Amino acid sequence: MIDIKLIRECPELVKDNIKKKFQDKKLELVDKVIELDTKWRKEKKKVDDLRSKRNKISEQINKLMKEKKKDEGEDLIVQAKEIPIKIDKIEVVASKLAEEIKEIMMKIPQMIHESVPIGKGEEENIELEKIGEPVVPDFEIFNHAELAEKLNGLDLDSARKTSGQGFYFLRGDIARLHSAILTYAKEFMIEKGFEFCVPPYMIRSDVVSGVMSFEEMDAMMYKIEGEDLFMIGTSEHPMIGSFKNKTLIKKEMPQTLTSYSACFRKEKGAHGIEEKGLYRVHQFEKQEMIVVCEPTDSYEWYEKMLNWTVEFFRDLNIPVRKLECCSGDLADLKAKSCDVEAWSPRQKKYFEVGSCTNMEEAQARRLRIKINGGKGNYLAHTLNNTVVASPRGLVAFMENNQNEDGSINIPKKLQPYMGKKKVIKAN
Repeated sequence: MIDIKLIRECPELVKDNIKKKFQDKKLELVDKVIELDTKWRKEKKKVDDLRSKRNKISEQINKLMKEKKKDEGEDLIVQAKEIPIKIDKIEVVASKLAEEIKEIMMKIPQMIHESVPIGKGEEENIELEKIGEPVVPDFEIFNHAELAEKLNGLDLDSARKTSGQGFYFLRGDIARLHSAILTYAKEFMIEKGFEFCVPPYMIRSDVVSGVMSFEEMDAMMYKIEGEDLFMIGTSEHPMIGSFKNKTLIKKEMPQTLTSYSACFRKEKGAHGIEEKGLYRVHQFEKQEMIVVCEPTDSYEWYEKMLNWTVEFFRDLNIPVRKLECCSGDLADLKAKSCDVEAWSPRQKKYFEVGSCTNMEEAQARRLRIKINGGKGNYLAHTLNNTVVASPRGLVAFMENNQNEDGSINIPKKLQPYMGKKKVIKAN
């Protein structure tokens, strides 16, 4: 959510940002906010004037009482009693206007960073860099689901019976590999100086609306029937939500946290042979990193966080690339974002395994996360980035560490979490 002062003072700048995101249908929202804000300020002025009038009347009454002119003060006492009633009625109107303004403001997208490329959608995202050689072996790469089944590590049929499409059982060494990847991700971030956390897997609606747009919420979140609770789609949401209504001291900045969680999303079922298995699932596990920091430091943190995800995947022998998200591919609260994509030797293309995002002050404004800088309070900046989400990360690992006989090599970084095993083979 942007600052309403920006709409008051620079409405055309806000409209230009909306156009850059190709959301022209929202242009009218800016004019609507200006109209409602004008009405709200008029109502607020009425209240301020009435309070000023009441104070003056009270002074007059006190003066008359001191002068023992009680009869002369009777009319003023009647007026003084009527003013709070008038104020209450006006404040009801003002409160309704304020709620309507807030509801519309929540739909106006965050101002994008000046470096963001302009484009309509993901097809216009820009490749920044490839890291690692995207090799295609001279032998056939098994589909990850077929390979995991051959290694007795994946059971989709049982999952469909217990839970439906989009769920899975991992077993044996594949389940162990999945866990090893996540454990290494945790240790990797702790070594970078981040504090490890395990958050709640459910959050309230006021936190949901504080961390994401309504469109994202409808597309992603599972609602708990009969309760004000949603299943989390990423641990970023409860982690950022934990700072709600907090004013942090400048010397405490930055706050750097890495969190593990299960995640739940309304992903559609698999589409096509290349997405058979574990590409799109309703439940997965994830190691996340989040930073709450000084506004002046947020883009330095953005670059660090992005490069750490690249480093992590290269530790697992997975070639990756950085893909800059264009304006039309940014969700409403995002100021700048870059996807990390892993190489798929089977598909001979890259696929998304993580995303690094600077929200700037958007989440902080909604959740009232502030910093006390010694000379007043100001909004913090919040950032989030995927270290690894599995089974997506597991898929990338299996494809890039697969041998011709269908065995899977385990790199040195993961061997301590696999009982020093170097290769996974069929029994």
